[in-house]
Amino acid sequence: MSDSRIETDVVIVGAGPVGLFAVFELGMLGLRAQLVDSLAGLGGQCQALYPEKPIYDIPGYPKILAGELIERLAEQAAPFQPGYHLEQRVETVQPTEAGRWRVVSSAGTEIDCGAVIVAAGVGAFGPNRPPLDGLYDYEGQGPGAGVHYLVSRREDFRDKRLVIAGGGDSALDWTLSLSDLAAKIYVVHRRDKFRAAPESVREMRRLADDPASPVELVVPYQLHGLSGEAGRLSGVDVATLEGEVRRLEADALLPFFGLSMNLGPIAEWGLDLERGSLKVDPAACETSTPGIYAIGDIASYPGKLKLILSGFSEAALAAHAIYARLNPDTPLHWEHSTTKGVPGFGA
Repeated sequence: MSDSRIETDVVIVGAGPVGLFAVFELGMLGLRAQLVDSLAGLGGQCQALYPEKPIYDIPGYPKILAGELIERLAEQAAPFQPGYHLEQRVETVQPTEAGRWRVVSSAGTEIDCGAVIVAAGVGAFGPNRPPLDGLYDYEGQGPGAGVHYLVSRREDFRDKRLVIAGGGDSALDWTLSLSDLAAKIYVVHRRDKFRAAPESVREMRRLADDPASPVELVVPYQLHGLSGEAGRLSGVDVATLEGEVRRLEADALLPFFGLSMNLGPIAEWGLDLERGSLKVDPAACETSTPGIYAIGDIASYPGKLKLILSGFSEAALAAHAIYARLNPDTPLHWEHSTTKGVPGFGA
């Protein structure tokens, strides 16, 4: 092995919530981990797309912001000293003569490991952009931009006139979340039926019927055009299917039409795929290639639930399976964390 090559027990592809929790589960079994992620920071979609969005189904937290959850998971992983390789993606995973794996990233990082865990969520992702002329002129970062595909800071939209387009959970979740900050929120959808959670739909309609609320339901309309000067948005045109056009005075457009997803190089690794996900054995989360595991949203098996808490369980299953693979002659004498303790926290 060359001096520049890193040696570890497990490489985790993806530093989202499930990948971070896998560091903890591996560490509790005495296994070291290195993480590789294409984003500039930890947290995957939770941090990149909705850090200030509340999550309600994390055990022990009746409500926790997505960004705060990532902070807690990174803190939980820290005692096991994981290595983070950010803003690079795994290009190749090749078996070595020693029965191990050599992982090479787009930045040229080479890591030798005994097993690989793919925790890449939906893979590489980006927004589905609406087909509007001049759209790119209004895109950008920060509160001055006119078109936003995510909400990093709710405060950026205080006292703004907003057009939120879409009929799914993201559109309605942010309508509800921003309704106490924005001066006006136009909810634009091509029909009066929404795909979001029923409770969200009921609350959105309640706000739309309240004269004191800033929320106005604009249906059945779809986005038609943008207006403004020097990259600063001043209005959004919407139109019915019959061609009736209405202009909405607005400071920002938030189109939530889902994400375009791409597995990238993972699709070329020879693993069995099922509708863009990796098929795994649910007992161990091992893929069709022994020594490569998948957990979180990218893993597929009968009865799979795409929930963060399911990914946490899969991280534990994969960690125990990997321990048995790397230590075939050393039975695991499992101890609960309450007995064993965690480095830096005592028993």
